Amino acid sequence: MTGKKSPWGDPGGADDRGGDAGTEGGAGSNRPESGERPSPPPGSEGPRNPWLPPASGEPRKGPSIEELFRKRSAGPGGGGRGPAFRLPPRPDGKSWVPIGVAAFVLLWLGTSMVHRIAPQEQGIVTTFGSYSRTLHPGMALTLPWPVQSVSVKDVTSIRRESIPEGEGEKLMLTADQNLVDLTYLVRWNIKDLKLYSFQLAEPDQTVREVAEAAMRASIAEVTLNDAMGSGRAAIEQNVRERMQRVLDAYRSGVKIQGVEIKKTDPPAKVVDAFKEVLAAQQDAQSEVNRAEAWAQQLTARAQGEAAAFDKVYEQYKLAPEVTRRRMYYETMERVLSQTDKVIVETPGVQSYLPLPEIKRRPSDAASDASNGGAN
Repeated sequence: MTGKKSPWGDPGGADDRGGDAGTEGGAGSNRPESGERPSPPPGSEGPRNPWLPPASGEPRKGPSIEELFRKRSAGPGGGGRGPAFRLPPRPDGKSWVPIGVAAFVLLWLGTSMVHRIAPQEQGIVTTFGSYSRTLHPGMALTLPWPVQSVSVKDVTSIRRESIPEGEGEKLMLTADQNLVDLTYLVRWNIKDLKLYSFQLAEPDQTVREVAEAAMRASIAEVTLNDAMGSGRAAIEQNVRERMQRVLDAYRSGVKIQGVEIKKTDPPAKVVDAFKEVLAAQQDAQSEVNRAEAWAQQLTARAQGEAAAFDKVYEQYKLAPEVTRRRMYYETMERVLSQTDKVIVETPGVQSYLPLPEIKRRPSDAASDASNGGAN
């Protein structure tokens, strides 16, 4: 039985014609002996099996990484070594490298020599690390880096230092041996950029330390009531002046714009007892205020009576008898108008008549009748 030709060729050199080529001793069997490599028959056509070793007998090798890069870096035509990408030449045939170098140099000179200073800023120019001059707002030219360098800072904006930072507790001792928890804010700006940059190692930290020292010294001069009440404005002014004197002595180049006390509370451990003391003080102050108001009323009444007496006395000096009689009548009218009285001038009438009781009985009967009708 004739079989179809394999598209990969016959590894044994047979084409399955003339009987069973796969059986031992079959007709037309030309299977090589053990250890021999089969060879294709002459005139054999068709693709070679890619999974079989090549006919030359050399082992198959995969391309290595070095070989791939070597081929990629090879020049035109595969010979020599060189970059895979090259800039095209200029129209005149020259290289672009000099132009690129010149452009880089110009860019470096422009960025390191030309400086724009904003209206709220100033710049410090240093030559090899040493101070040279101060730049003011506007455009300025300097030597290129690294010969000269420029440090620009904002000198007009107000900077704020909150002491203490976060929710910490800052206890200070008052003049009456009490502790108070203070939170305050310091506002400052740069007055002299040269001194600020070169005189102090850490100017911001120096401002915080000077502020704390000045606040402790000012709080130690006042009582607890002044620190928590009406004495705040004086304390803030005192702290600002103390800070400015110390910073000027340091030649720090810093100007203190103001100090603001944000919170003055007793220590957290005694806040309940302190609240009770404050409540008692408020009650005592309320009682004092009421007593002062009553005293003012009595004083005003006495002054009014004295003024009235002076007026009566002036009239008395003009007409003593008339004034005396008028005063007698007014006094009797004021006294007798508040008492029950009976005046009898008819002769033959007994000396005592219960006239007030007689007057009161009809009124009581009328009121009882009205109450009974309502019920």
